[in-house]
Amino acid sequence: MKRMLINATQPEEVRVALVDGQRLYDLDIESTAYKQKKSNVYKARVSRIEPSLEAAFLDYSSERHGFLPFKEISRKLFKAKSPTDEKGSRPSIKDVIEEGQELIVQVEKEERGNKGAALTTHISLAGRYLVAMPNNPRVGGVSRQIEGDDRTEARNVMGELKIPANMGIILRTAGIGKSKDELQWDLDYLGQLWDAIKEASKKQNAPFLIYQESDVIIRAIRDYLRTDIEEIWIDDSEVHKRCHEFMSQVMPHNLPKLQSYEGSDPLFTRYQIENQIESAFSREVHLPSGGALIIDHTEALISIDINSAKSTKGSDIEETALNTNIEAAEEISRQLRLRDIGGLIVIDFIDMLNLHNKRKVENTLRDHLQADRARVQLGKISRFGLFEMSRQRLRPSLDDSNHSPCPRCDGQGTIRNVKSLSLSILRIIEEEAMKEMTNKLILHAPVDTTSFLLNEKRAIISEIQGRLKVEIIIIPDSNLVNPQYSLERLKNSDLTSNINGKASYQLKREGNNNINSPQYNQRNHTIEKPLVEQIIPTKRAPKPKNKNNIFSLIGNILKKIFSTNKNKSRRRKPNNYRGKNYRKNYHAKKSYNKNRHKRSNRNQSHNKRNNNYVKNNTPNKNASNEKNKVASSDSSNEAITSSDVKIKSDLDTNKKENQENTNIAS
Repeated sequence: MKRMLINATQPEEVRVALVDGQRLYDLDIESTAYKQKKSNVYKARVSRIEPSLEAAFLDYSSERHGFLPFKEISRKLFKAKSPTDEKGSRPSIKDVIEEGQELIVQVEKEERGNKGAALTTHISLAGRYLVAMPNNPRVGGVSRQIEGDDRTEARNVMGELKIPANMGIILRTAGIGKSKDELQWDLDYLGQLWDAIKEASKKQNAPFLIYQESDVIIRAIRDYLRTDIEEIWIDDSEVHKRCHEFMSQVMPHNLPKLQSYEGSDPLFTRYQIENQIESAFSREVHLPSGGALIIDHTEALISIDINSAKSTKGSDIEETALNTNIEAAEEISRQLRLRDIGGLIVIDFIDMLNLHNKRKVENTLRDHLQADRARVQLGKISRFGLFEMSRQRLRPSLDDSNHSPCPRCDGQGTIRNVKSLSLSILRIIEEEAMKEMTNKLILHAPVDTTSFLLNEKRAIISEIQGRLKVEIIIIPDSNLVNPQYSLERLKNSDLTSNINGKASYQLKREGNNNINSPQYNQRNHTIEKPLVEQIIPTKRAPKPKNKNNIFSLIGNILKKIFSTNKNKSRRRKPNNYRGKNYRKNYHAKKSYNKNRHKRSNRNQSHNKRNNNYVKNNTPNKNASNEKNKVASSDSSNEAITSSDVKIKSDLDTNKKENQENTNIAS
């Protein structure tokens, strides 16, 4: 049985888990101190235009400015008369917008690291069954995941909807099989929301937050609640009440699924998923057979390495590698959803020699990714054993939202050892001492580093002081750890009576000034309040049509029997897909061409030998004797006749062989 579990007992963190029995297959965690900005709608001001990047930077009430590419600017926002060149090409970004202009934008990608958020003026509002795109009537249709008869039926229903002017809509997968009244109700609600956003944008000047995407609880019920989920358990009474109000307006037919958990044990402990959640934060994930996954995050991509470790499941090394890779493919598809990993992903499978085994692993991963809501693009296992794929980033990953860089190693995972750091500091001391006007150097360093310098390198430091006439003071600081240190260079003009009169242990370091320590960005935890709160629909959602009555069952049976649509719902093929029999046909055709080339060479050799025979037996035209001429002509005629017969027989044989080969190939 599939359930949705909502844990809201801790106000600082709300967790939503989707379980099948006692197996966790999806997870969403949201902290009250950090709200995601994706899909939020802002009123922003253009602060800077960069024609070289064909983009603009916008101030939208965040520490970093947002990035707005030229292609994400709606044509309706262009100036009334945007000049073009003589050839009629598209205008420059400076010609369509100007600095200080105010725009309504939406966050398309979250801030990550040192990168600001990606913005767009093509607003999209997600509903229960539809996605509305105001001011973009050209875009619309049916979700790519809907195929076959469902797609045809969805297009027919959408053709009956009353769509507002200058608005495009996309049918979500949750809208499959819904009636016209249900879809029209959802569309009316999204139109009501867009009207509220437009009215709120006129109330004050930019920048400010207009509309905020729903929190994790409402978002989970809206996006993840399907017919296969039979129960929704919530362990907090206030959250249960809020969900009851939302579902009574949007999906009253699902209210019987909503349950309040009042057990003595924690909700997640009751279903034994706490350990599974902790594995989503770990770098190493263990497989049932004894293997392991190693997941590492880099700036460019996510690398996943499969180790066989203690896995001995198989009769030989090839079978062991196959079984471990299949287990890893199943677990990788699950971990991608739990961690919400997005971007470029490279998987290093255990090397396999059999091509059929490689395809089996690829198909296993592809089949288990079918239930993923994110868009996924898959490659193939290369000859180096690497599998490349990309996954859409739906929300900030667990690593981005719950981890912060280590202040000691700056997120690298390693630091320099004591000897390496000490020698580096020693070289810097000598370089600073050689500069002009240097009178004194004051070094604050960790205790173990100063111990190494004052003992193992005492002679070298004394030699530098005597040779360069510079005083070097080394002070151990227990508040510093490797690789942190502070080196201060004082000139003659910088020396004061306070510094000259103090002992070395009295020279304190002022705060964090001049520390050579890693710098990392701190998140801004300020929570903005949107002008547009949750919009309450003007009327309740209509009741869904009953699919279990006798008329619906008879209609579905007749539809399956007499359906003319042969394109049944199936797995989407990649763009470079050439058919399942392509490789077999390719090798058969290659073998046939090779044999045909051999036969052609053999036929050419036969013809060449016959031509030489005819040439050698040709009569001499300059013979003076008529008898010899007659005799030679008779013999030549016989030779020609025999050679013609032989050539004809060879040609007939070659023709029969070619005909047989053609029949075989066809």
